[in-house]
Amino acid sequence: MSTDLPPTLNPAERLLNLVIALVNTNAAMTKQQVRTAVAGYSDAPSDEAFERMFERDKDMLRALGVPVVTVGTGGHTDELGYRIDQDAYALPSIDLTPAELGVLSLAAQFWQDKTLQTDITRAMVKLRAAGAGDPSADALAGLAPSVRAVGDAYGPLMEAIEARRVVTFAYRAAYNGTVLTRHAEPWRIAARDGGWYLMCFDRDRQAPRVFRMSRIESRVRVTGPANAYEIPDFETDVMLGKAHGEVKEAVVAVRPERAGALRARAKAVPDGERAAYTERLAGPGGGAGGPVGDPAGWDILQVPYRSLTGMASEAAGYGAALVVLEPEPVRAETLRRLTAAAALGTAAGTAVPGTGTEASRG
Repeated sequence: MSTDLPPTLNPAERLLNLVIALVNTNAAMTKQQVRTAVAGYSDAPSDEAFERMFERDKDMLRALGVPVVTVGTGGHTDELGYRIDQDAYALPSIDLTPAELGVLSLAAQFWQDKTLQTDITRAMVKLRAAGAGDPSADALAGLAPSVRAVGDAYGPLMEAIEARRVVTFAYRAAYNGTVLTRHAEPWRIAARDGGWYLMCFDRDRQAPRVFRMSRIESRVRVTGPANAYEIPDFETDVMLGKAHGEVKEAVVAVRPERAGALRARAKAVPDGERAAYTERLAGPGGGAGGPVGDPAGWDILQVPYRSLTGMASEAAGYGAALVVLEPEPVRAETLRRLTAAAALGTAAGTAVPGTGTEASRG
């Protein structure tokens, strides 16, 4: 004779079932109706156990801000009923500005995990249907996420970080292309300059290291026991900064109220230097072989960067809203990217927004 008992429902799932039931009831639910209709309460072995379970769950929901109210059921009994106050529980109407919706849209683009993409897309459609409107193309200009796909290594590495387990993978070195097997204690994952990076302790070199995840050539294998090491305290920016090299500075001209993401880390050039940059901006080399118009309306900014290609890619993303003045390598690479984009648009027989003669100002 089998003595197997039905599995007990997770308390969190039982709470969710209670919320759904109390939200959707026409009037109110009595305790007996809750016990028979809501999954999870039939597990109670006795009336007393159910009472304790139900009272505990009500208190928990109220502590979480869910307005569970007690009402009379009417009729000839004094039995009480329970429901959720819809007016107090409902979210207020969503009223997002184009810029706020733009931020959400960018976040949705940033995370491309297939398991979440359907839900993210559906959520954005509902937000727009609620009257939030489409994000302004101008508000989003140059802000589109430029981080490359995270790849298959992300999942195993995150699991290893959570469990503090050692990982093994084949890695292609940047300096000579050699592929070697690495054994590492993963600490943290971060996105910088268009790529994903693993910060870890390299057991082969016996030192902290940063690995660019796009150079991982094999499946990441999680090996060994859990809690095999401790993750030390460290500054992500400091560790990534050492891996990326020294901070350099570019000088750019930006149209007013444009390039918000770039402005967040930039600073204005000193007043004594602005005249020279403004003159250059208005001269023959300011734009694509011609002046940009009135240079007085442009802001001249100093922007820190580490990667030439990363800076050029970001600058090109702003199209005609930004001009790279120096250094020359960044300016040349930005112009190359804009010229290539314009050529693609011409070849396809369609206009490419932000490119062409105006956008080639770099």
